[in-house]
Amino acid sequence: MAKEMTRGGTRAAAAPSLWNRANKAVHRSIYGWILLIVPIFLFVMIVWLPIVKGITYSFFEMKGFVPQKFVGLQNFVDVLTDTNFLRTLWNTVQYVFWSLVIGMPLPILIAIMLNEMVHGKGLFKFVLYLPCIIPMIAVSLIWKMMYMDGPGGLLNMLLACFGVEPAKWLSNSAIVIPLITISMVWQGLGGSVILYLATLQGVNHELYEAARIDGAGFFSRMWHITFPHISGMVLLLTVRNIIGVFQIVEQPLAMTGGGPNGASMSLGLTNYFYAFKFGQFEKSVALGVISFLLMVGLTFVYYKFDKKFED
Repeated sequence: MAKEMTRGGTRAAAAPSLWNRANKAVHRSIYGWILLIVPIFLFVMIVWLPIVKGITYSFFEMKGFVPQKFVGLQNFVDVLTDTNFLRTLWNTVQYVFWSLVIGMPLPILIAIMLNEMVHGKGLFKFVLYLPCIIPMIAVSLIWKMMYMDGPGGLLNMLLACFGVEPAKWLSNSAIVIPLITISMVWQGLGGSVILYLATLQGVNHELYEAARIDGAGFFSRMWHITFPHISGMVLLLTVRNIIGVFQIVEQPLAMTGGGPNGASMSLGLTNYFYAFKFGQFEKSVALGVISFLLMVGLTFVYYKFDKKFED
């Protein structure tokens, strides 16, 4: 009987204790939730609500921005069977390819050189990062004037100094995508260099000293010490670069308008033209959903890499 009373008293004492702990936890977190109410509301209204509406509208025939008639997957069929879709998708893949070929090795090499510098490192970092703060449209217009056909373009003026005839830059469908990609790489170079440099500065310098004592040269130290330490950052920036380039709109819009003959069209620019040039809003939202699914897949890959290298 005494044991039962003791157990009953223990349970009675444990219940208020558990309630008190839960009550304290709620009080501790309630202020945080109050602070999060406004950001969560704005995030839902500005980000998730348009996404949900866009997915919903992609199944309807549109009149302006107002859904009229449910058509199922017809909008997606119209976009995917459009004769320009595969070409535009291929152009976007080319943007990604050239951004990796041009834009991935260069910041790594510059970061390694900056890491080896003793004097003037701060000045070089400032100069490299400066293009990152220039608006994207302004950068595109600057490079458009550099690539301008005829004797007025900066590159053609330089060619004229060597007696070479003016070249057609952005009018050449074979090189227009690499030329646009160069302008993108120039603008984003500084940010990548800073990230690689921060990673390199986290490498234990005793490893380099030990390698020097063992007779390892510069390239041997780079291969066996530097690259293994920055490999995680390389993979993460590669995936982020692919995600960013898949959404390219402003650069081809400002520099070529998608020309010549659609040679520089991207998925993002096609989406823009569907909505604001041709008034085909149902195609625009359908292509937006397709692009969104591609971005979700690439983002999933990104977080897989992120988790792998954090562990």
